Amino acid sequence: MRDEDRTEGAEGSPGAGVLDRMVGPALWVLAVTGLLVGIWAALGPRSFYDDFPGLGRVWIAVDGPYNEHLVRDVGNANLALGLLAVVAALRRTRGLLVATGVAWLAVSVPHLVYHARHTEPFGTGDSVAVLASLALTPLLAAVVLIAGLRRPERSPATGPAPGPVVRDA
Repeated sequence: MRDEDRTEGAEGSPGAGVLDRMVGPALWVLAVTGLLVGIWAALGPRSFYDDFPGLGRVWIAVDGPYNEHLVRDVGNANLALGLLAVVAALRRTRGLLVATGVAWLAVSVPHLVYHARHTEPFGTGDSVAVLASLALTPLLAAVVLIAGLRRPERSPATGPAPGPVVRDA
């Protein structure tokens, strides 16, 4: 990847340095989270339902009856989001950053709102843990989206940024 492709944000804009340092880790956290949840729910839906998030805590089974189809669909959606975040982390183009941020926000904000309105299945400690863990995702997605929106667009008329041409084998 060219150095020009890694430059996020506008030069000299307030907070650009902090945002630039956060976008990579934010993408990788989203990627790992999406892939782990996705693989577990898609390949082991009953285990995911019964045991998520693990370590003796149960956050899914307390909130309604088991539905294999629904759990697998959630897993597959998380896999797709995780893979999108991986590609965005590797390429960091404006379009991928914006698409990744928007996609994660579209999933995570309603999910957070649902759980904020339905805390009754959980004790206080689990309620706090559920909401804190769910609030992290839209925060990270917003970092990715803002980084993408601040990234300068490449003009088709001017072509790609100068630098070595990398060809796929």
